[in-house]
Amino acid sequence: MSSETKTDNPSPVLTRRKLLYGMGLAAAAVPLGQFLVACGAGTDGSGTDTTDPMDSVVDPGAWATGGTKAMTALSSYPDPFAAGLGTACALTCEATLGPCYATTVEREDITEGEAGLPVRLAFLIVDETCKPIPGATLDIWHCGPDGLYSGEDASDFCTTGDTRARSARWYRGVQTADANGRVNFNTCFPGWYSSRTVHIHFTVRLNNQEYVTSQFVFDDALDDEIINSQPLYNTRGSRDTTNATDNVVSAESAPEYSFQTKRMADGAMLAWKTIVIRSSLSNASCSVPGGGGGGGGPRPPGDGGMGPPPGGRDGGGMGPPPGWDGGTFP
Repeated sequence: MSSETKTDNPSPVLTRRKLLYGMGLAAAAVPLGQFLVACGAGTDGSGTDTTDPMDSVVDPGAWATGGTKAMTALSSYPDPFAAGLGTACALTCEATLGPCYATTVEREDITEGEAGLPVRLAFLIVDETCKPIPGATLDIWHCGPDGLYSGEDASDFCTTGDTRARSARWYRGVQTADANGRVNFNTCFPGWYSSRTVHIHFTVRLNNQEYVTSQFVFDDALDDEIINSQPLYNTRGSRDTTNATDNVVSAESAPEYSFQTKRMADGAMLAWKTIVIRSSLSNASCSVPGGGGGGGGPRPPGDGGMGPPPGGRDGGGMGPPPGWDGGTFP
């Protein structure tokens, strides 16, 4: 029996977006300039409106706080994937699992009411031909603003044995891609801990088989802005590791493994990324260039429902938790 716990959390209806902002792809897409002809900017040659809905988002000038309850304009967030991807997409490569995987929960909002800067994570799952993969499951996990992971079945390395963290299951969740390959999560911006840049882990499975496990990061300037100025994040001082010095997602690979982001009218962050999986497990996988690559201990089980037993896994590529006073992990 899977230990995933399902919660009824319907996805909000999103508006369509006309331009692709996805990174990490080698898409054979029509150049933007070809759309801005004949009928002028805002239409393509057929008269179709190509105005970018992101341009209509009014930036409030400050980030929201208080968790996902502050996402009051969620139903009007633009869809960053509406334009399509062309016909050739570059694989998302493997990065280490790390030691902090644990029991997951099937849900869209993964915060359990925790405070923090609210973030809408939007994903599109496709294969190398840019074909959407309906039915794929996306399992994500990340630390909270204080740098701690949750779960009594997670290693104390990840929770530091903190009673509150061990008794919670926040910032862990799994969702199934819809007919368009889309998956959404509502969460809070991750914190940091020593020797790792700010990051989010994920695993994609199809028919209970793992296709890719990897990590995505955020732009360094954005990380610094939030960590240095936002409530909860600005109480721990400056982080000691950036994308340029991380040992998993290197400076070389960070641009292609970074979320694109936009501040919404309610002050929440919309962050989006396309994940490209192999069309067959018999096809070769790849490792994130310049980083720790794949591996990192035993893989999550097929259904993603159960993490490691108490005591955790010996995953590589993860830095020590908050308060650890020296050294780095490979």
